Amino acid sequence: MAQLNHETTAGDILSAYLQGQATEFLRSLRLHRESTTDAQGAEESLEAAKALRHAARRIGGTLHTFRPLLDQEWAAGLRPELAWLSGTLAREHAYATRLERLLDALHRLSGTPTVPQPPVRGDVTAVASTPAGAHPTQAVPAVGRRSARRNGWAQPMTPGADEQGGTPRGLTVGAAKAAALLERQLTLARTRAHSTALQAFGSSRFHAVADNVAVLASEVPLRNNTVDDLKPLAARAEENLTEAVTDLPLGQAGHPYNAEALVHGLAADAAPEAQDAPWLKTRALLRLHRYAQEVLTGSPDGDLRLSDAGHALDRHREAADAASAAAAAARTPRIAPATAYALGVLHADQRHEVEAARFEFHQAWLRELRETEAVGSP
Repeated sequence: MAQLNHETTAGDILSAYLQGQATEFLRSLRLHRESTTDAQGAEESLEAAKALRHAARRIGGTLHTFRPLLDQEWAAGLRPELAWLSGTLAREHAYATRLERLLDALHRLSGTPTVPQPPVRGDVTAVASTPAGAHPTQAVPAVGRRSARRNGWAQPMTPGADEQGGTPRGLTVGAAKAAALLERQLTLARTRAHSTALQAFGSSRFHAVADNVAVLASEVPLRNNTVDDLKPLAARAEENLTEAVTDLPLGQAGHPYNAEALVHGLAADAAPEAQDAPWLKTRALLRLHRYAQEVLTGSPDGDLRLSDAGHALDRHREAADAASAAAAAARTPRIAPATAYALGVLHADQRHEVEAARFEFHQAWLRELRETEAVGSP
């Protein structure tokens, strides 16, 4: 950890970290603006937006954890704007990842031919018909506009395929239409998210955020009566994480694919998604703890022992969001029973993935506790 001495104060360490993240934010913004419209430029734009999003999250998380050292009014005004920006930029990528996850799961469950590799997610092309509110010259993502027939979904089923592969005939029949429905819905959502992100980059709200970050890159607004140590504030972030983990039903998560975990503490008619909230809260607190450790250690990786737990919670969120998307598609009016059946199987599969991610987090957290105790023991 970074050690404080007479020459280096807590404010100096915090300022150096925030200025570094602000510089990364501005560098990523410049790369995003300079990217071209061809395939390579689209990939560069995607990477720049990702780096921009990461820098915004780190600045916002640091302002939250170490707010007693900072100008209160300034920090309170900038934090929600950074959260708005990172959330807006994350939606397009989230929809693309969700669609890819669901299509892969449908192929796996139905035993249909392997889907061809999709284009690079950053690939953008002109669109013939723009969504409502989007400018006609805006580029939209190409991923997800593949038809079900070109993906192999509409291939005729060979006689005896069900018996050979062990796949229920109803699932095989409904999988093609389920895939096409998911592609339509999630591609439309991604197109809208892409347009929203483009509009955000041109908005006065974004320019105000960028101006604040530019000021931050040169001078961090610290309070006059700052505390003289960062460690108690970072320890508080760790305590919040520990309390959140304590509230999780880790007894159920300690067993893989435990069906009781889906209804633990819920009314009989409550949706399984209702218990995702504490896990998502834990994920956010784990991220804050990681960023606080980055400030203390000066390492961009923070506490590597928590990386497995963080990855498990990331997979938990992806699976939970995918399950919700499958359930939303199943509520589409007038869909065929076979399509609804396939979407129901897909929803159950993703909820099992949620359980698996919880089990993985439980194992990673226990491993983290054992390692921490081993380090602290004489």
